[in-house]
Amino acid sequence: MQPAKPAEKIRILLVDDHIVMRMGLVTATSGEPDMEVIGEADDGVHALEAYRRHRPDVVVLDLRMPRMNGLETIRALRAEFPDARVLIFSNYASGDEVFQALSAGASGFVVKEMALERLLEAIRAVHHGEHYIPPEISTRMNGRVLSQLSPRELEVLRLVAKGLSNKEIGAALQVVEGTVKIHVKSILAKLGVSDRTQAILAAVKRGIIQLD
Repeated sequence: MQPAKPAEKIRILLVDDHIVMRMGLVTATSGEPDMEVIGEADDGVHALEAYRRHRPDVVVLDLRMPRMNGLETIRALRAEFPDARVLIFSNYASGDEVFQALSAGASGFVVKEMALERLLEAIRAVHHGEHYIPPEISTRMNGRVLSQLSPRELEVLRLVAKGLSNKEIGAALQVVEGTVKIHVKSILAKLGVSDRTQAILAAVKRGIIQLD
């Protein structure tokens, strides 16, 4: 029998302007058999350069950095690399900041004060294509998202969750299908997701709607 081929490691790019934080993360991930840090950057400009060079699986990114902040970096990465998977690792996690990060294209959000295991769990989840929003972070977002969604958008979202098509939603609300499409597009943008299924999952997870 041939020896088992070792599993490929999750290749991580660390982006943080504090070198001590980067050193700590390198040490932490080096102890994990399924992870390796393949690049580091101290701001968004260098992060883009490093991404082009290394093509990592997951970018662990701070929000507040010089020259190009976290939100600008996410947008730039996603514009050039639509499949880039970005996990925010920040000291700051107000509802607004979490909402803006997810809307810009981040796949997860972890606060630096959380246990290291949460970060490692988040890296694995984001690598698998999942969104990672811890309950305590999700709670901060509820009011932010609810205030963003209009009453009509909430109606549309609830009908989307029931499996209705745009045409059926239009008939139920007595509006044309084109209007429903506009509402759905706005809902996806405000929830920071790309399709109807993700919108339902995100809304349920954040307590915005409940499935019957």
